[in-house]
Amino acid sequence: MDFGTIGAGTIGQGIAGHLVTAGHRVILSNSRGPDTLRDTVARLGPSATAGTVAEAAAAEMVFLAVRWQDIPAALADVAAWDGRILVDTTNQMTGPTPRDHVDLGSETGSEFVARHAPGARVIKAFNTLFAQYIVPDPRHAEGRQLLFYAGDDADAKTDFCALADEIGFAPVDAGSLREGGRLMQVGGGPLSALHALKQN
Repeated sequence: MDFGTIGAGTIGQGIAGHLVTAGHRVILSNSRGPDTLRDTVARLGPSATAGTVAEAAAAEMVFLAVRWQDIPAALADVAAWDGRILVDTTNQMTGPTPRDHVDLGSETGSEFVARHAPGARVIKAFNTLFAQYIVPDPRHAEGRQLLFYAGDDADAKTDFCALADEIGFAPVDAGSLREGGRLMQVGGGPLSALHALKQN
């Protein structure tokens, strides 16, 4: 399976690093163009390349790792998803404090993302963890880093669960985008910012 990232900041690079270590090919993209990612892909290794957002989004599984306010623009250039998997790592925050939380009413963050990516099979994941628990090796002497995920498509969840396990996380199915998404989102979700290890 080929992978892409829309966004190449700390989270996007961290996930790409795990994928490269596991032997997968990854296309990283950002809003500023492939030339700005030359040093990043050189550091990650030969199976990482830089591309446009459209090129990264053509992968079988794509990780969305941009700021909340940049989501509509980041997804606007993807003409059709055709059932490819989009892993939403974002939180509805426009800044670092609780008052920067965006109230979507009854809609969850990933339902918002799904509206902007029609045809994608959306998985919510990685948003409950701080970057310091995503970027390093998730395998610890005491156990593996728990990784909660949610989604509405059973096959997409199966594929994501297998990948998360392969790259070292201990995946835990939190349910649908609506119910699981509520558990995982900032602003009251009990799984948000929950750091835990699955004992070996």
